[in-house]
Amino acid sequence: MRTGRIERTTKETSIAVEVCLDGTGTYDISTGIGFLDHMVEQFSRHSLIDVTLKVEGDLHVDQHHTTEDSAIALGQALAEALGDKAGIGRYGEAHSPMDETLARVVVDISGRPWLEWKARFTQEKLGEWDTELIEHWFQSVAQAAGLTLHCQVLYGTNNHHICEALYKGFARAMRQAVELDARKGGAIPSTKGQLGG
Repeated sequence: MRTGRIERTTKETSIAVEVCLDGTGTYDISTGIGFLDHMVEQFSRHSLIDVTLKVEGDLHVDQHHTTEDSAIALGQALAEALGDKAGIGRYGEAHSPMDETLARVVVDISGRPWLEWKARFTQEKLGEWDTELIEHWFQSVAQAAGLTLHCQVLYGTNNHHICEALYKGFARAMRQAVELDARKGGAIPSTKGQLGG
């Protein structure tokens, strides 16, 4: 079983996260931000990556540190679980519909972090979560996990649906990318012999 565990403590947050790439999509999420919990739960369920994430953050200041630091820790745990990435599919792609919204998410577990973001929100909050932090969450995960990640909302009007379609699309793309391909015989999926750099 490919697993990763990260504990990260600063003056702003205290975080413990565990992931299992070969899971069933079970989760136990508590960040202190209800809508963020809901999105990470969606990620776990639809990627089949088990995620336990516990965060104590300085929410009396704002939600930025909790959002950013929990995303960094999750990305680090994913990177740890991937190891040298031998035998993985590496690439994943998903079109994710939710009612009137359609999102497209494409990922390459390349070791070269990049986020291309083509989405916008027309309201400042979803629940109590600041919508400006959604892009930052994806950026932080991509940076820490070493993902080239493209997120695009093709169309949609409902802010909840837009956000959820992006997270479900990311989940389904990651499910493809982390799965082991028996035909690769454990080879690292790069002609360079390594991923990253």
